[in-house]
Amino acid sequence: MSNKTIAFIGTGNMSYAIIGGMLKNGFSARNIIATNRNQEKLDKVAQDFTVQTTSDNIDAIKRADVIVLSVKPQMMEALCETFRLANIDLTDKVVISVAAGITLARLKEMLQSDAKLVRCMPNTPSLVGLGVSGLFSQDINEQEQRFIDQIFSATGMTVWLHSESQINDIIAVTGSSPAYFFLFMQAIEEKAKALGFNEQQARQLVQQTALGAAQMAISQPDISLEQLRANVTSKGGTTHAAIESMKDNQLPLTVANAMDACIARAEEMEKQI
Repeated sequence: MSNKTIAFIGTGNMSYAIIGGMLKNGFSARNIIATNRNQEKLDKVAQDFTVQTTSDNIDAIKRADVIVLSVKPQMMEALCETFRLANIDLTDKVVISVAAGITLARLKEMLQSDAKLVRCMPNTPSLVGLGVSGLFSQDINEQEQRFIDQIFSATGMTVWLHSESQINDIIAVTGSSPAYFFLFMQAIEEKAKALGFNEQQARQLVQQTALGAAQMAISQPDISLEQLRANVTSKGGTTHAAIESMKDNQLPLTVANAMDACIARAEEMEKQI
């Protein structure tokens, strides 16, 4: 499928990251089409990546074999209606949606087509090549799956899910969780400034420590996260006092409840859209 043409309908930050990653991994710019209603954004994509650009979604879709729908969930139905009104035959195309809250059944209903459908849930670290993309489909063959895997692995790692309901789970685990880490980092940064470190020092100290901790976890995959934590927590020491305070304030339960709230909202969105 190396000669297949891919159209990105909507070129926000996520599409921009995916296109950039694809080109770094050997995809041909000639086989990528990017669309947007904002000419300034299109000009930037064309300048940075030399891919094909157009403001005409219908033209892009007609020329594409694989279509990535990268628009806000509330815009999806109106977008799909334009495809229907244009009488586009999607039967032999693969349509990938990165919109939260829209099930494959709902997307099929919007498209009124027998296109092969895929749901993808990437996360924002994809912008720096360190993302995670959860993927699910019941329609595609093995060759198509490998090709889609190549597209999204260009921005990090991919995980193929066993059921569509796991899309909501992976939103809580990877899609929304960068914000959890940023909130924790923010709390440490704010306390560091209260302790007298200036803004630049506080930011650098927090981000370097977060990077170091993440790299330790990556470089020692055979050691559990619990053990890595224990390795720097001497009983009766300073770290032990901090960890016990977090436990007393129910940090693990707070995180679990937050993730449950994330999943519940994703399920609620599926009923609303």
